[in-house]
Amino acid sequence: RFHAEPLACPLCGPQLTLEERDVASHMRDEALLRAVQLLEHGAIVAVKGIGGYHLMCDACSTTAVATLRERKMRPDKPLAVLFPQCGTDGLDAVREHAHLDALAEQHLLSVARPIVLVPRLPDSTLASGIAPGLREIGAFLPYSPLHHLLLNKFAGPLVATSGNVSGEPVLCDNDEARTRLKHLADAFLHHDRRIARPADDSVVRVIRKRARTVRLGRGLAPCELSLPSSTPVPLLAVGGHLKTTIALAWGDRAVVSPHIGDLGTVRSEQIFRQVVMDLQRLYGVQAEIVVCDAHPDYATTRWARRSGLPVVTVQHHRAHAAALAGEQDHRKPALVFTWDGTGYGDDGTSWGGETFFGTLGQWRRVASLRPFRLLGGDSAGRAPWRSAAALCWEAGIEWVGNPAPSLAYTAWCRNVSTHWSSAAGRLFDAAAAIVLGTFDTTFEGQGPMMLEACAASTASTQPPLPVLEESSELLRIDWAPLITSLLTRETSITERAAAVHATLASTILDVACRLRARYAFEAVGLTGGVFQNRVLTELASAALERAGFEVWLSERIPCNDGGLAFGQLMEARARGAA
Repeated sequence: RFHAEPLACPLCGPQLTLEERDVASHMRDEALLRAVQLLEHGAIVAVKGIGGYHLMCDACSTTAVATLRERKMRPDKPLAVLFPQCGTDGLDAVREHAHLDALAEQHLLSVARPIVLVPRLPDSTLASGIAPGLREIGAFLPYSPLHHLLLNKFAGPLVATSGNVSGEPVLCDNDEARTRLKHLADAFLHHDRRIARPADDSVVRVIRKRARTVRLGRGLAPCELSLPSSTPVPLLAVGGHLKTTIALAWGDRAVVSPHIGDLGTVRSEQIFRQVVMDLQRLYGVQAEIVVCDAHPDYATTRWARRSGLPVVTVQHHRAHAAALAGEQDHRKPALVFTWDGTGYGDDGTSWGGETFFGTLGQWRRVASLRPFRLLGGDSAGRAPWRSAAALCWEAGIEWVGNPAPSLAYTAWCRNVSTHWSSAAGRLFDAAAAIVLGTFDTTFEGQGPMMLEACAASTASTQPPLPVLEESSELLRIDWAPLITSLLTRETSITERAAAVHATLASTILDVACRLRARYAFEAVGLTGGVFQNRVLTELASAALERAGFEVWLSERIPCNDGGLAFGQLMEARARGAA
């Protein structure tokens, strides 16, 4: 099929070229065969696909995986695995290494071909370095003819991770890939089809018997949604700073772009500007208003201010709530928990453990985690010991884990280089540091992901955290008893990891029940990056449903910052910005 002349002439159609260091190039079939030989001998090959380059190596070779990690300076972040499509239904190779339920099978075989997070089998022969400290792997099947040919000839699973500098959009130009990936790859398998727009692979995770989008990419984006009414003036929403997407609204349509990535580098901001132009050109729409985050220092906010168009700002967590409400029933009042790692709050502090009541355009903050002074700025997200130490010091407890420098405690006491935070993500970081000894991490969310993996197989029932009434309109959740209980070390690591999730799930229920007595709502939403955690989300959802609540969870739009742009659109429209 892939060599049939009616589809493409083997001489004048698309051509393959394999380039090795200091070795003559190989063309067409020889290029493919040589790429397979290199992979079989533990080499790393940069392979050009549909949306960009993948860095590929033998997924069962401990040495090859370790080499890839060392070169890419990615010591811990999970690596996706591309499996050959074989067997009666095409999933036999995946079943050798992972447990598949019907929904995972459906999405692995879907036209979109996303990466699906699935439980790894204990006897899997995949290299242990694929996803260290986690119970799941990201599995996907070939989605291009070249992938099929490569996997069939290799006859085994391959690591297929984005060919990029960490956090940036995937590389898609041959010359740029040669230059920027030359220190990572032993060889390049190019083709001569130009890729106009980079597109990372989509990622989904099954939670509550539905596949939830974690990353919008190839196959799932641009993601188009219908709006409840017409938008008089076209709107462009530019999202946040991490996991950035943009969104465009006109008439009764909204379109969310593919995942762009984390901003802050020259290339990522170039791609951001390209996607802004391309999305408008693709749909023949010219935005007249720009919607952005309230954080004044985000690259997207600065771009919006320089755009020359009228600018509407939407607070980070209200955008999360609006994205969920926009995907569900926008007319119905709801209580929405928006838990994540950070977001610029109305008072200039770092929010992240917030609860809102209301509808689109009318969100009232009604509950929050008790704030604490966090030492350091963005570095706290990669140093869970900072969150653990800050929470202990705030509670009047000595921090006895990873010894914090005495200078750090002095700075904290004097309120130097600290900021106030109410972030649930930082609470999970602290729990990971206390329970697992995960004091420093190499990627966002590593500590909480490892904590979830420890708790995955353990059921636990825990009382809720105390809820304090700070004012007539704001409840404060006191995290101090949780920190104290985790420090006792009277139970196993697995039991304490489970207790973190169970305690926060019962707290969510308690807060919802308290607020039901004050406000009229039936629906409770769970959104923000923290609710990518399957254990917490499923425990909280089950408890809320038993109490008679309707539970809202994101599905097509990511609950993490990849959904902010859509939420910004929905919130701006509801406020009458367009």
